[in-house]
Amino acid sequence: MGYPTTVQLIQRRRSQQWYVNFPAAVANACDFVKGETVEWTLLDRGRILLTRREVPASPRLPKSKDSPPC
Repeated sequence: MGYPTTVQLIQRRRSQQWYVNFPAAVANACDFVKGETVEWTLLDRGRILLTRREVPASPRLPKSKDSPPC
């Protein structure tokens, strides 16, 4: 499933800043945290790869008393 997102531009006298926001569903699914560093890689004109420098451990859900043993 895709999440359409609008690219935003802030034009200043001497510079430009481009913004691409993550939809909350994507950020939550990836467990992003505020201030996290990521790296963009341009694959071609139609694809950009976003890579995390440090991937957090997967959260573990506590086992309930009623869950069957693994």
